[in-house]
Amino acid sequence: MTEFTVVVHVLIAEGHAVVRQGLRDFLGVDEDIVVAGVTTNGREAVRLARELSPDVVLLDLMMPVMDGIEATEQLRRELPEVRVVALTSELDGSGVMAAVRAGATGFLLESTEADELRHAVKAAAAGRTYVSSAVVARLVDQATAAMRPERLTGRESEVLLMLARGKANKEIARELRIGQQTVKTYVSHIFDKFGVHSRTQAVAHALRLGLVPAGELARGVAAADEYRWSA
Repeated sequence: MTEFTVVVHVLIAEGHAVVRQGLRDFLGVDEDIVVAGVTTNGREAVRLARELSPDVVLLDLMMPVMDGIEATEQLRRELPEVRVVALTSELDGSGVMAAVRAGATGFLLESTEADELRHAVKAAAAGRTYVSSAVVARLVDQATAAMRPERLTGRESEVLLMLARGKANKEIARELRIGQQTVKTYVSHIFDKFGVHSRTQAVAHALRLGLVPAGELARGVAAADEYRWSA
């Protein structure tokens, strides 16, 4: 019984010359992968895909003339049998989702290792979705960071503690020897970093995060909240 090896034909569309050459070199050492064509922009990628009918298109999301998202959408409309693996140097969650909505079935960082690149290409050709481990790790980091409050400065932490103690702006200003308007600015920064809209919410949030000891909380902070904001 004769075994037949499936050869995957790949079109590379990459705007950066060094990355483009690296992708070509990485794929070229695999006997099961043939680089059918190379281009530098999205519009040419669509044209070459029509002409060459590759199995997989490696597509840079940040190309000139036509970006990778638009090119992916067009490829999926016109050549639904062609699989698109998106490439990017800068990763954010919105970029991944935009690529997925456009029809990409894979997602890699341009700095991916050669073995993972070849594996992703073969997975895409076989109809499987592939997202690199580096992409997953980066997205998890971003999601975790988004759930954490932005770090307070030393002065903001002092102001927050005084808010918990029920101090009015003029009292905080006097104790810290700064102007009342400066105090209001610090309070606004705390609100922005915590994503809250009142002193009561800020103090409650700080208590949940352990930024303010429960023993520092003054009685009547909630009731006096609106007064102390304008005081």
